[in-house]
Amino acid sequence: MTYQDLQIDWLKCFVAVVDAGSLSNAAPQVHRSQSAVSMQIKKLEAALGCPLLLRGPRQHQLTAEGQILLGYARRMLDLHAEAQAAFHGEELTGRVRLGVPDDYAAKYLTPALKRFAPRHGTVEIELNCEQSTALIPRVERGDLDLALISRDHARRGTLLFHEPMVWVGSPQFDAWRRDPLPIAVYENTSLARRSAIHSLGLQGRRYKVVYNSSSLAGQIAAVESGLAVAVLTQCSAPAHLQILGREHGLGPLEPMEVAVYRSAASMGSKAVDSLHDLLLKTLRLSAST
Repeated sequence: MTYQDLQIDWLKCFVAVVDAGSLSNAAPQVHRSQSAVSMQIKKLEAALGCPLLLRGPRQHQLTAEGQILLGYARRMLDLHAEAQAAFHGEELTGRVRLGVPDDYAAKYLTPALKRFAPRHGTVEIELNCEQSTALIPRVERGDLDLALISRDHARRGTLLFHEPMVWVGSPQFDAWRRDPLPIAVYENTSLARRSAIHSLGLQGRRYKVVYNSSSLAGQIAAVESGLAVAVLTQCSAPAHLQILGREHGLGPLEPMEVAVYRSAASMGSKAVDSLHDLLLKTLRLSAST
């Protein structure tokens, strides 16, 4: 049996549709019309002999075969870009001072850096892990070039996605049954703290702050010990903790607006440009899933 070669342009269109969520959103990214992108996807599906996308009115979802192809496609496109850069690309040098809260580091930042490093191995990344309330002023002062933050207003950085917030407790200790409710919180300026207290206020539920910590590890320790319940980003909630909800007398929480925030002082740095663009491209996927 003979197999048809998979064209790079087909794979570019496929990945763009997955990342953007629809043909219309993907078209500008690959500099083609919507109909041309659709045709490229059809050629790819014909070459593989199976459907790759389930086409909805607003969103495109991967089939089982599409999920298998996606990993291969990303690797092939990364290698293709790496080969082109080796012969035609300008080698980037310098340093990027990058900030991220502990909550977002593992799930969101690590995959992006794994894509950045092979292409730009000579760029030094200086990583700073702090809460958004500490990162924001550091970006404004120019101490950091870029930061992944939970933004405090709509003009702060470029929106990437919304991260759900959840109440968590230890399944071994029913701290949620206590009155007043014992809660662990971040510092006074924390958006998570404000969200927790606002939610409890709307319910008219009595509470008592029994633990303060600016670190994610501290919050988790307070919950694990049965000392309190806490509000965490969904991506940072350990699997062994219990997600609490209405059945536990705890109401919904507003999601965090996660953004990439860039300093004015870093404008003109090609290394920062490259990492900034990669974060936008890879993490905006979360906004459409």
